[in-house]
Formats: sequence, structure tokens, C-alpha cells
Amino acid sequence: MATVVATALAFGMAARITELVLDCRDPASLAAWWAEVLGYEVLGTEDDGSVEIGPPGQEPKGAVPTIVFGPVSEPTPGKLRLHLDLNATDRDQDAELQRLLSLGATRVDVGQGPLSDTMTWHVLADPEGNEFCLLKSRVDPL
Repeated sequence: MATVVATALAFGMAARITELVLDCRDPASLAAWWAEVLGYEVLGTEDDGSVEIGPPGQEPKGAVPTIVFGPVSEPTPGKLRLHLDLNATDRDQDAELQRLLSLGATRVDVGQGPLSDTMTWHVLADPEGNEFCLLKSRVDPL
């Protein structure tokens, strides 16, 4: 496997994530919610009702992946196999948790137990029930 990776890198063969796609019942509303959470803006809306958000001023296929909210009539059954992890950029975890809850996020119990020194994240859900985590450490803004 290491040889394959080294060969791919030597010849410039690689891929990168440009968009994350999230199925939802109300793309416009959920895109607006996540844009508020992340400080993103709406980049475009497709004829099928899909809405794309991303960092302000970023060109399409830029350095930071955008998020596309695609319309579906029914939620995906069962637990999603992918979730987003968020880090606050300008406040501590407690203050960011309060901001997210005030925007409509809800706490979710997935069996993680209480917050502790070894488990430093909160599991939350957006208004359509998509789970995400708020991590303890702060990161620099874009």
C-alpha cells in the first residue's frame, strides 16, 4: 500500500474533497442554519432545490470544501456514517455550545457519557437531526 501511495504522490495523482453533500427535507432552511453556524454564505441554488454554502469570497472548488444541501422526501434511515466535527474560532467551547443551542442545535445522546477530561466533545444535532460534534480546542479562523 505504501508503494501505491508514494507512486501516486510522485506522479501528482491525488484527489481532494471539494463538496460535502447532505440530504435533507428543507435545503434552503438547513443551508441558512449551517451558514449561520459556520459564518458561510449561500453560493448557489440549483433547479432541483439544492443549496450550496461556503466561505465568503471563496471561488468554486476552492481550498475549503463547500456543503451542498440536497432535497430528499424522507430522511436517511438509521445512523449516518459520517458527521461533522466543529471547533470554535473566537470563543471557548462552553460559549460556542450556548451559541449553537440558541441557534436551534439540540444535544444528542449516542452513548458517549458525560463530558470528561478524556472525552472533550459535545454531540449535537442540527434542526433536521443530523449529528455533529463540538470539540474542545479552538482553531484559527479562515
